[in-house]
Amino acid sequence: MITINKATLHNMDCMELMKQYPDGHFDLAIVDPPYGIGRGGGKIGNSKADYKQFAGSDEKIPDKQYFDELMRVSKNQIIWGANYMIEHLYPTSCFIVWDKVQPEDFTMAMAEFAWTSFNTPAKIYQKRIVGADRERIHPTQKPVQLYEWLINKYAEAGHKILDTHLGSGSHAIACNNLGFELVACELDQDYFNASVERIKREAQQERLFA
Repeated sequence: MITINKATLHNMDCMELMKQYPDGHFDLAIVDPPYGIGRGGGKIGNSKADYKQFAGSDEKIPDKQYFDELMRVSKNQIIWGANYMIEHLYPTSCFIVWDKVQPEDFTMAMAEFAWTSFNTPAKIYQKRIVGADRERIHPTQKPVQLYEWLINKYAEAGHKILDTHLGSGSHAIACNNLGFELVACELDQDYFNASVERIKREAQQERLFA
């Protein structure tokens, strides 16, 4: 376990982590689990040679036990990739769409979808991946500003937040920036180490410019 400002980070299986907490312990879970699209790995760092398989790969979505446990320990949830795992979720009025603002000939996904437990209208976040967002340590890395937008919109002061798939650490950086307590875990040792170093660098910059 490593604590960096408001983020407590674990290198472990998310099911084992969630078992440690009572019902409704977290006010909000924002998670980005595997989409089950067979994307087995990607870069870890900025060198094209730094290829790393995911721990457990991305061959399938989490099973029903994962979603049951997630909803047991958290009062509300935001789940990325919901269009791939809708069989485990109930109908909602509040889908979130991340519009990546890409040109028509963009060959990869131009948007991503998140299911939420909130009974509010659907929302769209528009941000193109440019500049610092291109400095990637994980193939499914999302922008820090996307997580800040979600937290500002769906969390309240004092809320405790859960992330079961830390990945690149963008979520932890956002929580530290905004002063929210986060508990997160990452199964893969190499990605965990890389995200910890990234979160530490961002925390140091915050102190330098405070």
